[in-house]
Amino acid sequence: MSFSPEELDLIDRAQEVEIETQPPDGPPHRAVIWAIVDDGQVFVRSLRGEAGRWYGEARANPAVALHVGGQRFTVTAIPATDPDAVDRTSAGFRAKYADDPSLDAMLDPDVLETTLRLEPT
Repeated sequence: MSFSPEELDLIDRAQEVEIETQPPDGPPHRAVIWAIVDDGQVFVRSLRGEAGRWYGEARANPAVALHVGGQRFTVTAIPATDPDAVDRTSAGFRAKYADDPSLDAMLDPDVLETTLRLEPT
């Protein structure tokens, strides 16, 4: 399954989205994050690296949801281990968030390995 062109456009235009994760012993948790669209795929990354709560929960249970523009998309969070995908995600962040003071933190080598591809379910 893949995102529709309209869904990709919605995600691409959103400055921030919310990711909903499910901790093992509590209610669902939401966090505001950045998302980019590259070649029909959606990528996210943890600003706090592996210490990010939402990231740890997504790795433990990759069945997550993405909230954008009042819509909820159920997705699977898949590690983007391909160096090209990680580089494309960084380039997408540079283009989309060029003026944001948090950009440097999102490009820090220590957080690159937290890049995830979100695949609709």
